[in-house]
Amino acid sequence: MTVLVTGAKGNVGRHVVKELLSGGHGVRALTRDPASAAAVLPDAVEVATGDLAAPDSLAAALEGVTALHLITFDGGDGAPLRTGPQIARLAAKAGVRQVTMLWSGEPGPVEEAVAAEGLAWTTLQPQEFMSNALLWTDSVRDEGVVREPFGATRSAMIHEADIGAVAARTLTEDGHTGEEDVLTGPEVLDMPQKLAVLGEALGRDIRFVELTEQQARERMRQAGASQAAVDHVTGWYAAPPREAYTVTPTVERILGRPPRTFAQWARENAEAFR
Repeated sequence: MTVLVTGAKGNVGRHVVKELLSGGHGVRALTRDPASAAAVLPDAVEVATGDLAAPDSLAAALEGVTALHLITFDGGDGAPLRTGPQIARLAAKAGVRQVTMLWSGEPGPVEEAVAAEGLAWTTLQPQEFMSNALLWTDSVRDEGVVREPFGATRSAMIHEADIGAVAARTLTEDGHTGEEDVLTGPEVLDMPQKLAVLGEALGRDIRFVELTEQQARERMRQAGASQAAVDHVTGWYAAPPREAYTVTPTVERILGRPPRTFAQWARENAEAFR
């Protein structure tokens, strides 16, 4: 089996690649920048040039591919891709049999087009990524502080390696067609609890300073985020969907083991905060 992985350099994509390779599958990585991708991906990965926003560039990358891991959003600004119909037609023409789609937050043009084209599909709907905590590295390292809004917001964060493992499994085994898999970690934590877990892994206390929503919005704007991104992120944390703070059994059902905890993630990534 040869699997085309989009977003292969990302927090999830690199784990999809790792899991597929460990299972003995051929992996082709789609990228707009083949030189940078080849520098960070394992040697066993075939690098293909293409851009999901420019479907005409995808034909060669899809040749001989039997399964496709597809991000449904633009990797630059997170907006839903509008090229779903073209991508789906090209995938079907190439003989792709299974598509796993990494959900962007709500069903959009890509999901609708893949289903309409008659391809076997699975959607993966991960909730808050544990890797989001890497946004705190500088302030934790330099000040022992995390500044965020909505400290009482609770979420069942998921380890990005578990998302990658689920994606690889749904791409390469039968029985997952038509599933809409909501993926969470094994526990629900608010901000002070997250920082207590991280602090334990680091062997130091981390102080939480709660920002107002306006302060958080202004910080994102100053960092270059679009207004749509600012609205989406602050809106999610202000009123997260029920799925975000409800632990699901999906990871254990598919992988046959419990999902990784935030404590595990914190130990694995402790050096980034030191």
